[in-house]
Amino acid sequence: MITTDILIIGAGPTGLFAVFEAGLLKMKCHLIDALPQPGGQLTELYPKKPIFDIPGFPSVNAGELVNNLMEQIKQFQPGFTLGETAQTLNKLEDGTFEVVTNKGTVHRAKAVAIAGGLGTFEPRKPTIENIADYEEKGVEYFIKEPEHFRNKKVVIAGGGDSALDWSIFLADIASEVTLVHRRNEFRGALDSVEKVQALKDQGKIRMMTPAEVTGIKGEDKVASITIEKEGETFDLETDYFIPLFGLTPKLGDIANWGLEIEKNAIVVNNALDYQTNIPGLYAIGDINTYPGKLKLILCGFHEATLMCQSVYNMLNPGKKYVLKYTTVSGVDGFDGSRKEAEKAVVKKID
Repeated sequence: MITTDILIIGAGPTGLFAVFEAGLLKMKCHLIDALPQPGGQLTELYPKKPIFDIPGFPSVNAGELVNNLMEQIKQFQPGFTLGETAQTLNKLEDGTFEVVTNKGTVHRAKAVAIAGGLGTFEPRKPTIENIADYEEKGVEYFIKEPEHFRNKKVVIAGGGDSALDWSIFLADIASEVTLVHRRNEFRGALDSVEKVQALKDQGKIRMMTPAEVTGIKGEDKVASITIEKEGETFDLETDYFIPLFGLTPKLGDIANWGLEIEKNAIVVNNALDYQTNIPGLYAIGDINTYPGKLKLILCGFHEATLMCQSVYNMLNPGKKYVLKYTTVSGVDGFDGSRKEAEKAVVKKID
């Protein structure tokens, strides 16, 4: 049996950063994740994708961000149960939680934080009759290794951030990039839309709107796709067809834990500490919902920070928590003690 202070379900960026915040408060963490390695979607779906909205990083690859987070938390020695999913949760008489995985591994913790991202997920596939015949034969739903597409003809379908970002990224790698979207307007960030338009003007991206991919042709692999645009149908030669229509999230066994669920997300109290309707059970990151929720990594970091402070207060009743800064006391100086904080400030001033 594995025991810890905080059991974190999900080893994506939010779950990993929660380990750091908990470590500053001298609390131990253990993480459960269905994937065989930490990182969540960043590692599994797009490790080479650049991320532009992490403070202090004009651009950082998803995989690099995960590596940095792992390096940051190494000092706190978190435990990992990887390749297993959290299946059952019970609250024991002493107030602790017991979580058992699909492989029978038993975990007990004083608090549980669900940081499962979108939960289990699968790509939304276009309604093309024979698309399954070409999966992994030229049809790709995720881009894990951009170099795989070097000097190849690529068609990307979609109108959101992923379709825009990958069109921009592959413009300097693939020999030809075509972006197909069924509307003239895009749902992605305005900056990305402007970059795609600029690349189109430079002849680096071919844009087809409003248009839709309706068919795939080829013997053993994709050779061409059929596009319908403004009532006309034509074939376009390509090596790869990459439909990026988002993911269909599923909560899995977590949905049976008695949590308040709204539109496949866990309702939390964002006015306080991101606790669910079950005391001691929190939900942070993309898996939760509340008024004004934004599904951004940096928002998950913020939620993880407040969650850890709440758990600290719960585990240390009567001990006043004093906010301190790593710039003053470093990482080792965090334990909630006002006296040590004052010493650190005096030393800094001197």
